[in-house]
Amino acid sequence: MRQHATNIVRELRNRGFQAYFAGGCVRDMLLGLAPTDYDVATDATPPDVMRIFPETYAVGAQFGVVLVPLSGEPPPREAGPSEHPNFVEVATFRNDGTYSDGRHPDQVRYSTDPKEDVQRRDFTINGLLMDPLDGNRVLDFVGGRDDLQAGVVRAIGDPELRFREDKLRMLRAVRFAARFRYTIDPATFAAIQRLAPLIEQVSRERVRDELTKMLTEGSARPAFELLDSTGLLKEVLPEVDRMHGVEQPPQFHPEGDVWIHTLLLLEKLPARCSRTLAWGMLLHDVGKPPTFRVAPDRIRFDGHVEVGVRMAEEICRRLHFSNEDTRQIAALVANHMRFADAERMKESTLKRFLRLPKFDEHLELHRMDCLSSHGDLSLYDFVRERLRQTPAEEIRPQPLLTGGDLIALGYQPGAQFRLMLAAIEDAQLEGTLKSREDALEFVRREFPQTG
Repeated sequence: MRQHATNIVRELRNRGFQAYFAGGCVRDMLLGLAPTDYDVATDATPPDVMRIFPETYAVGAQFGVVLVPLSGEPPPREAGPSEHPNFVEVATFRNDGTYSDGRHPDQVRYSTDPKEDVQRRDFTINGLLMDPLDGNRVLDFVGGRDDLQAGVVRAIGDPELRFREDKLRMLRAVRFAARFRYTIDPATFAAIQRLAPLIEQVSRERVRDELTKMLTEGSARPAFELLDSTGLLKEVLPEVDRMHGVEQPPQFHPEGDVWIHTLLLLEKLPARCSRTLAWGMLLHDVGKPPTFRVAPDRIRFDGHVEVGVRMAEEICRRLHFSNEDTRQIAALVANHMRFADAERMKESTLKRFLRLPKFDEHLELHRMDCLSSHGDLSLYDFVRERLRQTPAEEIRPQPLLTGGDLIALGYQPGAQFRLMLAAIEDAQLEGTLKSREDALEFVRREFPQTG
């Protein structure tokens, strides 16, 4: 992709235009990191770019943005340019006007001055330009190199103005600071604290995606600590904010309250983990604050799993998660306490537990849950060993009988079929039914027909 982006710069230069690498790719290269995508800034207008590169997609041409794909790439999905890693985003130098909708400029005025273009960007560390045709010469009009060296996330110009232009930038400031272990410039931090309630104006999908990046970039704990200290947490995830100060029984949770426990789990999330595992870890105890009570014997959270499942599903709906992701996140919340019964489960119950979709995520959530509280991994080891020892065909055996077989035996279709087939499968999983003939005899014996 770097060579593709360099070729785009070279071709634009050959046609008489200015062109540079811009934004995050420059930041990452200066930090010695491999960029995930490349952006090019140029004084060529979108029609110029589309004329020079016939295979282009004008996903944001009204704002001066055109995608140039690697040869043979299919058209991009409707998601934003940053989600197309095999495309280079080519953006025309511009000077944005006001932002009435808090995301897009009301009017875009193209520019021929790269310095003017940089002034509209979000943070100094993202406001650097690089010339790949001149020994990677860096153009720095905003002090970005100094802030990279000092480890500071600083808004370009007036931070309040930058955040009012696009409120999502407040979440991005938190994410960059956490990802790189940087501090947020005091004036920038104060502006986020003042404007945090305005984050509600940002689309739920954009908030979801930014939070997911925080959870899966390997810096989830510092990200959520910054969300908390800036005041953004109570705006975007009030249910998580309510974990603060909710005490737990010390014999099971010597680490402290629900918030501290959750932070300890987030601390263990590796970079590039699945988004459903990350959100499952964040929300696994979300039902504890509303179910907290002090009983005569100890602190209790009666029904916190069931309450937590409903809350997790509501959060997922609010943030417009897919149905598939919602099901998995809710399943992680619903099943995280079942490991406590694993050693006492019937064979059929245990095997059904082991065949939950994406069971590796359930197992990993339990492991981190234990390591973030009492530290006892005996149940984790037991379940993992049973999973290793049990052949897949025993966990998900082929059905011995079907509904058609029951009809052939003379049974009338109805609600009873489900009970009958479940009973057959239970006995099969327990190991008491081995063959079709065993199952037929079992049905005749356990479900005698009348008349």
